[in-house]
Amino acid sequence: MSFKIAIIGAGSVGFTKKLFTDLLCVPEFRDIEVALTDISQHNLDMIKAILEKIVEANGFPVKVTADTDRRRALEGAKYIISCVRVGGLEAYADDIRIPLKYGIDQCVGDTICAGGILYGQRNIPVILDFCKDIREVAAPGAKFLNYANPMAMNTWAAIEYGKVDTVGLCHGVQHGAEQIAEILGAKSPSELDYICSGINHQTWFIDLRLNGRKIGKDELVAAFEAHPVFSQQEKLRIDVLKRFGVYSTESNGHLSEYLPWYRKRPEEIARWIDMSDWIHGETGGYLRHSTETRNWFETEFPQFLASAAKPIDPAKRSNEHASHILEALETGRVYRGHFNVKNNGVISNLPADAIIESPGFVDRFGINMVSGITLPEACAATCMASINVQRMSVHAAVSGDIDLLKLAVLHDPLVGAVATPEEVWQMVDEMVVAQARWLPQYADAVPAAKERLAKSTVKTHDWAGAARRNVRSIEELRAEKSSLKKAV
Repeated sequence: MSFKIAIIGAGSVGFTKKLFTDLLCVPEFRDIEVALTDISQHNLDMIKAILEKIVEANGFPVKVTADTDRRRALEGAKYIISCVRVGGLEAYADDIRIPLKYGIDQCVGDTICAGGILYGQRNIPVILDFCKDIREVAAPGAKFLNYANPMAMNTWAAIEYGKVDTVGLCHGVQHGAEQIAEILGAKSPSELDYICSGINHQTWFIDLRLNGRKIGKDELVAAFEAHPVFSQQEKLRIDVLKRFGVYSTESNGHLSEYLPWYRKRPEEIARWIDMSDWIHGETGGYLRHSTETRNWFETEFPQFLASAAKPIDPAKRSNEHASHILEALETGRVYRGHFNVKNNGVISNLPADAIIESPGFVDRFGINMVSGITLPEACAATCMASINVQRMSVHAAVSGDIDLLKLAVLHDPLVGAVATPEEVWQMVDEMVVAQARWLPQYADAVPAAKERLAKSTVKTHDWAGAARRNVRSIEELRAEKSSLKKAV
């Protein structure tokens, strides 16, 4: 088979390498063209060198191109994959830093909460530019696969306003299933069958079967509490499981910032998080992790390049959805996964316009969702709170309505549990001013926001957060990796 795939934001080097090697695990895909595009020529040069090394080592006729001209990269592409981070780590730092001044402590801040909403405001104008290019220069009927966060908002904008065939993809479901398989003593994750449904990062395991045997709440709670590691790392998720009756797909740290109950007071945060790794609830944990990863890659690039000169092992193909979806669409080999699409009645007790994450099957006819799912009432209520925030956020991002943006942030569950309306209004003004270069739709609103900030009497706090760690140096990272190798 010969067709073109374009990857936007290909400078996300590690993730692009994973997607690329996954694609080459499909025998029929070894004559495709992969077009890389990014705003950073430096990052493009690095990832192109790595992918070409993979192609050379495996002797495949795959064509790899790299171009900062996005439209040129998208010309004739049948599939377009996006993994962009608009504003990079500079803007992301503001997503964490500014809300902390108002008492809002986030672990990740890329989905909802104050950081996730502003992240969406930066992303959505760019997503709509991608969609315009796809409509104009990509292959007719091209499919857009969005990996970028905030997943629901980006996918919502691409479908409702971009008018492009779009699916949102995430790996949270797979990771949660691997945990459950482990605590239940499965020899392989394949022994576990499950139905997960909800919205991205708030998806729920509403049916679990281990080798055909149904697993109930009590057995699941007991298994998690007995596990020597997860019992400490997933305290908040286990508490939600006990109260809701079903397990959430999302990590302890992520889930903590979507709910109004666990991060509302600094002294409470330590009860529910674990500092063994960023993903379990550390303040600004993903920002620190991302910064360290970028620094490590820049320093160790020759090592990464050398390691690319290895034969591809199809047995090590990852569980990221993209390659499996393309394989099903192109070959007809059926693939079952969990996909982010417009609801349209798939989940009976969520709105039709919402972007849901739910089971579907892929074959030559496309992505076919399993309909008729009803969430437990508590899960639906939690999802609804986020959906209402997402809807307002998307509409604000498209219209440039700063008042609607403030209302979206005000209705966020964690923000509303911590901040007053006056604090929210000032915080949004401050974030919009700080990130103005990435928010063209708010250009007319920035001067007035600056004036309000100059006159404001709302007090803020110089606070690093309840559970903050410093970014580690390359030497510290080397020492840690060395000690881990010795331990193994």
